[in-house]
Amino acid sequence: MSDSGATQRTLASRSQRWLKQNLFSSPLNSLITLVCLYLLYKVGGAALNWVLLEATWIADPQACKAGAGACWGFIAEKHRYILFGTYPYDEQWRPLVAMLGFIALICASLHKSCWKIWLLPLWIVSLGLLGSLMWGGVFGLTYVENSLWGGLPLTLLLAVIGTICAFPLGIFLALGRRSHMPMVRVICIGFIELVRGVPLISVLFMASVMFPLFLPEGVTIDKLLRAQVGIILFTAAYLAEVFRGGLQAIPKGQYEAAEGLALSYWQSMRKIILPQALRLVIPPTVNSFISMFKDTSLVIIIGLFDLLATTKGAIKDPQWRAFYVEGYVFTAALFFIFCYSMARYSQYLEKDLKKGYSH
Repeated sequence: MSDSGATQRTLASRSQRWLKQNLFSSPLNSLITLVCLYLLYKVGGAALNWVLLEATWIADPQACKAGAGACWGFIAEKHRYILFGTYPYDEQWRPLVAMLGFIALICASLHKSCWKIWLLPLWIVSLGLLGSLMWGGVFGLTYVENSLWGGLPLTLLLAVIGTICAFPLGIFLALGRRSHMPMVRVICIGFIELVRGVPLISVLFMASVMFPLFLPEGVTIDKLLRAQVGIILFTAAYLAEVFRGGLQAIPKGQYEAAEGLALSYWQSMRKIILPQALRLVIPPTVNSFISMFKDTSLVIIIGLFDLLATTKGAIKDPQWRAFYVEGYVFTAALFFIFCYSMARYSQYLEKDLKKGYSH
C-alpha cells in the first residue's frame, strides 16, 4: 500500500508540474488556457452533437432532413462512388484489393528491416500485379480502361508513383545543380527554375492539351500517364531545391574526408554526403510529399476524377445535394488520415535516424 501511495503521489506531482510548466506558467498563459478550454467546450460539444449524438445513420433523405445532426446515410449510400468513381460496379472489388495491397506494400516498405536490395524488384512485381488487377484483360478478368478509374485508388496511384519516381530524380537534379560541369549545371538549373516558375495546373494542362500537339500523327500517349509524368517532374523540381539545401548544410570537412579516403564522386555521395544531407531535410521532404498528395486533386482539370472529384460528383444527386458537408467531411477525414500518417512517420524516422547517428 505504501508503494502504491508513493506512486500516486509521484504521478500527481508530475501532473501538477506539467500543468504549471505548459499551461499556467504565467498569468497571460493561464488566461489563454482558460479561453481555449472554454472554446473547446463550446465548439467540441456542438461538434459532438452534430457528428454523433444527433446524426442520422440510415440512407433516407427525408429522415436526414428531419434530423438535426449529420446525415451519414449519405456516405452509406454514396461511398462506393466516392471511393471508386465510375469503375464498373460489379468489378469494384478489384480496386479495393489493389488499394489494400498498395497500402500494405507501402507500410512494409517504410520499415527499416525491409530496406534491402530485394525491395526494388518486389515493388516492380507488385506494381505489375496491381496494374493487371486494375486493368484486367488477364486471368479471366474483364478489361477496364483507365479512363474509368477514379476515387481513392487514383489518388493513391498518382501520389505514390509520383513520390517514388520524383525522389531519385530530385536527387539527380540537386547534384546536377551543384555540378562542376557547366552544361549539366545549366540544364538542371533551367529545368528547376522553369518548372518551379509555373503552377501545377499549367504543367497538367501542358501535359494533357499541348503535348499531344507535338506528337507525330497517329502517336498517342495515355492521358493518365501524361498526368503522372507531369506530377513527377513538378515534384522533382521542388524536391531538388530541398535536397540542395541539405547538401549545402554538410560541412566542407565531410567532402575533404571523402577525398582523403580516395572515394570516387559517386562513392562519396552514396556513402557519406547524401545519407547526412537527406537526414537533415526529412521534414521539408515530407512536407513536399504531403503537398503533392493534396495537389493530386488538380487532375480534375484534365478530366481525371480523383477522390475530391468523385465526392463532388456524388453531391450532384438532387436527393442528396443538401448533405454536401458530410461528403466533404468524409473526404477531409481520408485526406487527414494519409497526411497525418506521413507526418507522424517523418517524426519517427527523424528521431530514429538521429538516435542511430548519435551512436
